[in-house]
Amino acid sequence: MSKTNNFVFWSLYVVAWLIFVGLSVEAGGLLVNFFFSIYNPSLLQNLYQKLDITVIYQQSKMVFFSMYSFILIIAILKAVLFYQVIHLMHKMNLSKPFNNFVSKQILLISYFTLSIGLLSYIAREFVKNLHQKGFALDNLNQFWADSQGFILMGAVIYIIATIVKKGVEIQNENDLTV
Repeated sequence: MSKTNNFVFWSLYVVAWLIFVGLSVEAGGLLVNFFFSIYNPSLLQNLYQKLDITVIYQQSKMVFFSMYSFILIIAILKAVLFYQVIHLMHKMNLSKPFNNFVSKQILLISYFTLSIGLLSYIAREFVKNLHQKGFALDNLNQFWADSQGFILMGAVIYIIATIVKKGVEIQNENDLTV
């Protein structure tokens, strides 16, 4: 592998770590917001993203917990997705990139990406339904605005995973015949 490709790969590895740390901080901040919104709502204006949906908590605890569940699950899945990307990049042998580990890891990444997209889409539709029933949840749209992008990206990564899996099978057959 050339020095330029190696530099680009390791630069992307560092960027993946930075994104992972940022997403982990976001998930942690949202988790802290969740606990403060239940136990001490007066401090929410000073916390992460100033996410205050205590009005929803007062209207309906079920809606509050379901909305926060969507928010937390999506945030945690995004962090786990980038952890899997880091794990793939760390363990991948660039001189022989086609192996069973890479194939399984790319497939796992596609599942996480598709799950994030589908959950985001379900949450967005759930919020639209609740909006018609009189709940003001417009400040939550930032958490699932990119649902269609994640669904499309998950599908593309799944196609790539299928191609890599077939490439691994062909490579293993060629190694056995030689």
